[in-house]
Amino acid sequence: MTNAKIGTSEQLKDPNHEIPFGPRTALGIQHVLAMFASNVTPSIIIAGAAGFAFGGEDMVYLVQMAMLFAGVATLFQTIGFGPIGARLPVMQGTSFAFVPIMIGIVKTSGMAALFGAVIVAGLFHTFLGSVIGRIRHWFPPLVTGIVITAIGLALLPVGIKYASGGAAAFQMNAPEWGDFSRWGLALVVIFVALGFKFFTRGTMSSAAILIGLIAGYVVGYLTGAVNFGGVAKAAWFAVPQPFKYGVEFSAFAIIGMCLMSLVSAIETVGDISGIAKGGANREATDKELSGGTYADGFGSFVAGLFGGLPNTSFSQNVGLISMTGVMSRSVVTLGALFLVACGLIPKVGAVVAAMPISVLGGGVIVMFGMVVSAGINMLSDVNWNRRNMIILAMSLSVGLGIQAVPKSMQHLPDSFEMLMVSGLLPAAAISVILNLLIPKDID
Repeated sequence: MTNAKIGTSEQLKDPNHEIPFGPRTALGIQHVLAMFASNVTPSIIIAGAAGFAFGGEDMVYLVQMAMLFAGVATLFQTIGFGPIGARLPVMQGTSFAFVPIMIGIVKTSGMAALFGAVIVAGLFHTFLGSVIGRIRHWFPPLVTGIVITAIGLALLPVGIKYASGGAAAFQMNAPEWGDFSRWGLALVVIFVALGFKFFTRGTMSSAAILIGLIAGYVVGYLTGAVNFGGVAKAAWFAVPQPFKYGVEFSAFAIIGMCLMSLVSAIETVGDISGIAKGGANREATDKELSGGTYADGFGSFVAGLFGGLPNTSFSQNVGLISMTGVMSRSVVTLGALFLVACGLIPKVGAVVAAMPISVLGGGVIVMFGMVVSAGINMLSDVNWNRRNMIILAMSLSVGLGIQAVPKSMQHLPDSFEMLMVSGLLPAAAISVILNLLIPKDID
């Protein structure tokens, strides 16, 4: 596909430029392929933490909502209404950043408390759109890099447990947990994903993890590890159910999710800035940044009403825009409509949920490792003087140390203990506070 077929170089920098339907479809599906695996994975992890049967009806529903509301939130961004939406090609999807906190909430307070927190945090996140410009200085590359690195490191054990056969107690106590029949499937995913990432170009490289998951899925089917019983039972069409898991408002769950919304908002600001710079060689406007943050939060709020998890902008799709040079928001709008259609067809969710857990483990090992790499990449821009080194040291040593020794928080109230042992909130809070308090002129 040459640029001559879809517009001049100046036209391609215009978000309002309409390109022909054929190329638009191909580019839109490319965006979906790049984010699909990362979008549905958090729902599968949270379903497992909630004790739902792997591949069962509840897991299928959560996967379905992940697709549906990723599409809806993306439409908020690309089409927009009122002040909501950047009106840029911003692809939204379920956020990994919230996963460590959500696991703790689900295990200690249940699904109703989780979705109560998602709803309130979504509204708080929406409010951040009005003040995001004034608090950006709270999150320089040092802080965002520490937080993103901590997110990835906190999630790495989940990938290893899934690759070994599952993270639930009954799975880990099974005699076959960790044997080669489990790890073999995970390794298929890892090697295929790495192969496509580094030895292909374009769409194939962007969708490397998805291709790896498909390869592991096929091997799992050939070895008898796939059960399509849930697919046969799933309906061809279903609409989302409001408050399917109930709603409860737990103060500590809400606090944890709201604090993570700050991180998500800053991530979205960075992604929108990257889209404007990479696609149009200009700086993002204040209106685009605030509108994008409004859409980020409002999309999460609406998702929470129907059993969807918080969403955020997807950085891998920012890279796609820089690679293709196509800023047309109609491209991402078409991809969003495809996700909405998939989200209304439970059989699609059932096919995803039927994936062997070890196959998913191979995928998340790669994905979570890339989260860590993204954090380290942010930290590479930091001036490593004594001040910044002590902020990094204190944030990670306390945050990850508490996560590794959760019993150290046993005398705290249950809800507060849940927030602390995630490791993520202590790391984020310490990095923000020390960055604000320690003078920057200390070397």
